[in-house]
Order: sequence, then C-alpha cells, then structure tokens
Amino acid sequence: MRRGFGLMQALMVIVLISGLMVVVMKYAQYSIKQTKDLYIRESAELFMNSAVELSLLAIQGYDRNNSNCLKEVNITSSDQRFNADINITKYFLYKDYNLSSCSRVQKIETEDSHGMVMLEITVETNSSNPKNHGTDIILRRRTLQRP
Repeated sequence: MRRGFGLMQALMVIVLISGLMVVVMKYAQYSIKQTKDLYIRESAELFMNSAVELSLLAIQGYDRNNSNCLKEVNITSSDQRFNADINITKYFLYKDYNLSSCSRVQKIETEDSHGMVMLEITVETNSSNPKNHGTDIILRRRTLQRP
C-alpha cells in the first residue's frame, strides 16, 4: 500500500482551504468599506468645524444697516463633496442693544455674554460626487459660539 493523500483527502483539504479564503475575503471587504466610511465621516466632521468658523465670519461681515439679522448660511465644500446648512436660531444681545426687526434676538442681562449666537449645523454628503463612494452621511450639531 502506498503512503500519501488519497483523492478524497485532497479534495477535503482544497474545500477547507477555499472555504477559509472565502471567509477571509468577506471580512476584508467589510474592513475596506468601514475604512472608507470612517474617512468620509472624519472629513465631514472637519468640514463641519470649518463651516462653523465660516458662518461666524459671515455673521461678523453681515450688513446690519437695515436692522435685520442673518438667519441662515449655506456652505458647499470646494470639491463639492459636502453641503452645510447653518441655521442661526438665537442671537444673545445685551438688553441695551436694539435689533428690533429680528425675531431671533434674545435679550440678556449680562454684558459678558453679549454677541453670542446659537447655531444648528447640518452637514450632508453629496451623493452624486464620486469621491464619496455612494456613502450618505448626515451630521448635526448645535453649538453656542461667540463671533
């Protein structure tokens, strides 16, 4: 009798190795998708921080001669990957400051908090951009800032 693998034993080893390779490839595919999604989310969070700063600049540069207030700011990233909608919900102004035509002014008693604004920021990925790999992410944040 010869020593070595029989035909059935060789087939079983091949099936076992190929099954193991299928499982490994499936998990590798999940890892790649998760890495792409994480990269896009981190990029969206960085864009959100930049959008907050740009909205504060827009508030500072807004012409208030008509005694009106800025209510929202829309920002799109330079590579068209993200859109930010910033809604300015409240202006916290000292009681002596008059901006009568703006319904979003909240009169406050302390001069230290004068000029603060409450922002609601929503950042969405642009699904038509090929760099986003079809990933739809929506980030929301509410923050209190001083321009």
